[in-house]
Amino acid sequence: MPALQQIVVVVPGRLHEHAVQRLGATFRLVRLDKADAALAAPEVLREARAVAAMTTIDAAFIDAFSHLEIIANFGVGYDAVDALHAGRNGIMVTNTPDVLTEEVADTAVGLLINTVRELPKAEKWLRDGNWVARGGYRLTPGTLRGRKAGIFGLGRIGMAIARRLDAFGLPVAYHNRRPVEGVSYAYHPSLVALAGAVDTLISVAPGGPATQKAVNADVLKALGPDGVFINIGRGSTVDEEALAAALADGTILAAGLDVFADEPRVPQALLDAENACLLPHVGSASVHTRRAMADLCVDNLVSWFAEGRALTPVPETAHVRKGT
Repeated sequence: MPALQQIVVVVPGRLHEHAVQRLGATFRLVRLDKADAALAAPEVLREARAVAAMTTIDAAFIDAFSHLEIIANFGVGYDAVDALHAGRNGIMVTNTPDVLTEEVADTAVGLLINTVRELPKAEKWLRDGNWVARGGYRLTPGTLRGRKAGIFGLGRIGMAIARRLDAFGLPVAYHNRRPVEGVSYAYHPSLVALAGAVDTLISVAPGGPATQKAVNADVLKALGPDGVFINIGRGSTVDEEALAAALADGTILAAGLDVFADEPRVPQALLDAENACLLPHVGSASVHTRRAMADLCVDNLVSWFAEGRALTPVPETAHVRKGT
């Protein structure tokens, strides 16, 4: 694609190596240590027409490029990109949905099982020689049997989790900003109402101001002493201080977390919680799925410049058309 090879694409910070290789073979690739326009040469700021990133892309960075057309975000969550600002300035933003849906849903259910049945602790018990020295691992106070699940954020991933919970025989309810058409799951108009109706709350909600610390002390209290909280969405949606307190004082039974508010830093109170199962944001972290995400990230750029359309535009920039 000779024409594409003249287009400058900027990659600030880290990006999946497969995406980097494809970008380098298809476009004129410029790499920056981080998303800081001061690190870019003046000609790059003038000539760059695309950014591919998995880091914060704020308004100042966007405005530094005089001919920027598209920002390809690596990941389904794009709260780190100022998409509203991009959309207001005629710049397309894309993300990588669908290709990671099933993987993240698998992780959510695995995390739920690990949390209620304490499987990582049971394995450690065996590996440490305690099965021989001290006998079998304790009977777990938690189980999936008899549970009622609530999903905060019934989008693509939330629906995939719900299908899996259906197979486990768990009734499912949900809370979104508005009911989802065509689903039979019980809808609750508030997160507190959902938590009060279930004993297993799974958060798949996106980040951003609208969901900041939505899972708070009131929600956790409503979930109750047999309650289990799972977060596979965004760490910013949880009041982590309130969650740590709820785990410590028995307000809820347990929590399983794959995401945190200030990654990779995890609050010490959560690290100290014996009834918390913690993962380092691995929801989509398989070779298969991350490669598919990398391909979609690059395919959005190829489609935009070769065909004039984005494959997976985010809602805030769905109105943006090439050349407008």
